[in-house]
Amino acid sequence: MSQEPTLNPWNYKPWWCQPWSILLTGITLIVGSWLVFHQLWVTAIVAVPLVAWMGFFLLVWPRLMIESGILDRYEAQFREGGTGEKEE
Repeated sequence: MSQEPTLNPWNYKPWWCQPWSILLTGITLIVGSWLVFHQLWVTAIVAVPLVAWMGFFLLVWPRLMIESGILDRYEAQFREGGTGEKEE
């Protein structure tokens, strides 16, 4: 019984937009705000939008890309030898 591999949206993103780079950037900024200011309220102001950003791009965005079907179209273009870019 062969199972069709699931599409991975991260295969279509550059290195600076991979899960490890998103986590590393967010954690570095949150920890950095604490190390610089030593104020919980400043760190919270930095952390809240960063955690929302990381949550969206690590949890919500990949699911939306898979469910939208757009990755199926990209994969088909790559299999046919196309670049995936719009031709004019």
